[in-house]
Amino acid sequence: KPVWEKRFDELCAFKAKNGHFNVSQKDAKNKSLGRWVNKQRQLYKRSYLLSSRKVQLNSIDFIWDYPEHAWSEHFDQLCAFKALNGHSNVSRSDAQNISLGKWVNKQRQ
Repeated sequence: KPVWEKRFDELCAFKAKNGHFNVSQKDAKNKSLGRWVNKQRQLYKRSYLLSSRKVQLNSIDFIWDYPEHAWSEHFDQLCAFKALNGHSNVSRSDAQNISLGKWVNKQRQ
């Protein structure tokens, strides 16, 4: 099997196990997969990724711009928080919303 196909299969397995495509290049266990994922995103941004590979990655709902995706996820969480609580003042020390609280604080800086 070609290397690209092997990496694609690894990515599918990673997603099945972890629930996301955010493969760290710093994680020793997944370093090469993380580099591969980063390379696919770079090729895509520069319009150098083969269309067949783009189609294959799109077929698994691959996230092309992970920072933008993460921002949108947090924004949606903030909207849900506001709908539930009537305000958007999420505390960083709120045990149920630690990640959201940190994100909100960062947005305010």
